[in-house]
Order: sequence, then structure tokens, then C-alpha cells
Amino acid sequence: MKEHQIRQVVVAFAMSVMSVISIGAVNAQSLDEVLGVRAATTQDGRKSQLKVNEIADDTADLLTQYKQVMKVVDGLKVYNLQQERLIGNQEKEIGELNQSIDNVTVVERQIGPLIERMIDGLEKFVELDIPFLLKERQDRIEFLKETLDRADVTVAEKFSQVLQAYQIENSYGSTIEAYSDVISLDGKERQVDMLKWGRVSLVFQTPDGEVTGVYDKNSRDWVILGDEYRLGVRDGIRIARKTQTADLVTLPVPAPGE
Repeated sequence: MKEHQIRQVVVAFAMSVMSVISIGAVNAQSLDEVLGVRAATTQDGRKSQLKVNEIADDTADLLTQYKQVMKVVDGLKVYNLQQERLIGNQEKEIGELNQSIDNVTVVERQIGPLIERMIDGLEKFVELDIPFLLKERQDRIEFLKETLDRADVTVAEKFSQVLQAYQIENSYGSTIEAYSDVISLDGKERQVDMLKWGRVSLVFQTPDGEVTGVYDKNSRDWVILGDEYRLGVRDGIRIARKTQTADLVTLPVPAPGE
């Protein structure tokens, strides 16, 4: 082989070697770049996953809060319905109370004259009744009359006082009472012991026991009784005062129909 041909072969081989070296260098550079890209991608993916996890946690917290808020909202809805029913009932009661107030106003206008008539009737009844505890009963009627004109006493209280007075008068018919009093006998004032036996009999006896008498409804005056009633009246007074045990006594009683 000639020298010229040998040089060509050497040059070609050298170029081939250079080419292989160049390709290897290029390939090595590309691999480094690929590995770098993959590492960056993996790191980015990790960051993205962390963000996804954070978002998922936040979403779960928001969902829990939402459920709690909805429970509160549902409770408020039930509460509002209850309050609406309560307000409706209260408005109904207010309407009924207003109607009652209007009715009370009408009743007050009517009950005032009624109370006055009741007091007048009670006064006439006491005047016509047997005169026991006369001052006490007349004072009670005067008190009712004075109360009737007082503005600081309610109509209800006035009516209650009149009813109480009627109840007291009614109770006199079933009670036995003994008390001291002053009556007019033969034009003279005499201190006597009085015995009220219900409304059946009203008798008296002087403290010395010498004079015994009874109130006569027909003559509306005191009548002197005989000695046959002296012990009966005396014992009746003692029984009423609880200084003697209960026993049968003889008292003057008007006959039925008299």
C-alpha cells in the first residue's frame, strides 16, 4: 500500500473514533438532562400532591363545618316554627283578654248600681230583723256605704265586702250568742244580758236575774216574761258564754205562722 493510501485510512479511522466519542458525549449529555427533568418532575409532583392533600383536608373541614351549620339551621327552623305557633297563641289570648276587658268595663258599669241596691236591701233587712247586735250590724252597713264612694277601692273589693256582710248576716241564723247591751224598759235605760238563739228568739235578763223578757216582733218592743222563763234564760246565757255545759233550756219561741 502506498503511503498516500495509508494516510487516508488513518484519517478515516481517526474521524470514526472522533465521531463515536462525539456521539457518546451527546448521549451522556442527553441522559443527564432526562434525569434532571425526571427529578424536577418528581419534586413538582410531590409538591402538587401535598397541595392536593391540603386541599382535601380543607375540604373535609369545610364539609364538617357545613354539616354543623346545617344542624344549627335545622334547629333554628324548628325553633322558629315553635315561636310562630307561640306568637299565634299569644295574639289569640291578647284578643280574648281585650274582649274580656271590654266586658269587664260593661260589668263595672252595671255592678256599681247593683252593689248600692244590695247595701240598701241589707240595711232594710237589719231594720226589720230582731234587734240583736244592732250597733255592730249598723256600723258594718255604714262602712259599706262609705266604701262605695271611695275611688281607691276597686269594684271587685266593694262587691266582695258586700257579699261578706251578707254571709255574716246569714250566719246569725245558726249561732247562739250572749252579750251585754242597754235597752229601754218602761222608759228607762237598763243594762241587761242579751241572749240570741239563732233568729228564733232574742231574750234578755237583768244582771240580778230579777227581770226577764223577750223581743216581740209584732209589737216591735220588749215584753216582760214570767218567772217560768227565768232559769231557762239564765242557763241559755251561761251556755252561750261557755260557763255551763249544753243542756235543754226553756225559751219563749213564737208559734209557727205568727
